[in-house]
Amino acid sequence: MGRNSEHMSLFTTLDGTILNALTVMVGGVLGTIVGNRLPERIHESLFGVLGLFVVLIGLLDAIATRNALIVLGSLLIGTMLGEIVNIDRGLQRLGDWVQRRVARTGSTVSEAFVTSSLVFCVGPLSILGALDNGLRGDTTKLAIKSVLDGFSALAFSAALGWGVLLSVVVILVYQGGLSLGAHVLAPALGANPTAIIELTATGGLILVAIGLKLLKVRDLRVANFLPALAIAPLLVAAVAAWQRYMP
Repeated sequence: MGRNSEHMSLFTTLDGTILNALTVMVGGVLGTIVGNRLPERIHESLFGVLGLFVVLIGLLDAIATRNALIVLGSLLIGTMLGEIVNIDRGLQRLGDWVQRRVARTGSTVSEAFVTSSLVFCVGPLSILGALDNGLRGDTTKLAIKSVLDGFSALAFSAALGWGVLLSVVVILVYQGGLSLGAHVLAPALGANPTAIIELTATGGLILVAIGLKLLKVRDLRVANFLPALAIAPLLVAAVAAWQRYMP
């Protein structure tokens, strides 16, 4: 249920994100505990199911687009920017730095941190849920995402270890930042729902890429796609302006 934005406290703006972080923590701990007791074939099956589900969720959101060219343009421009900056390599270096500081040689902390952070934070539910939480105090979408992420964290940590728990920090910073930003920018965001639709569709295709990576179909540099999420609303605004001023 939504709450009057005029009376929302800091907690009611972030409570969905806090719930999400807690479920990931619980799932990650449980997965770490039972992970070494599960056969490798179960690990592979968990990843297969998770990959298929991520592809499904991504496709369902991607087809909601009202202008596929905006999604395509967002991904092309955003990926070009991501490749120039090389976000994927930056995340890998961050994960490797953490691994060198806190993990033994041969561990999978870096892979667990990077993969789980992308899955938990790129999805449309992460964006829309954070926006709903910030705009209206509505935690419905983030509650659904929390359940999904809890089971995903269990699967990831069972296969890759405790590095999944590090993604809790990314969830708090990323989703919390989106919710706080939405709360501040509520009038502008509420006035342009089409931008949110195209942003969500773009995020859906990025989710499909993550699913393909999990299924080992193709090892895409998914993190370099992330700038597309910022480009999509800008293209929506540009198209609207073009239609407004052109005869």
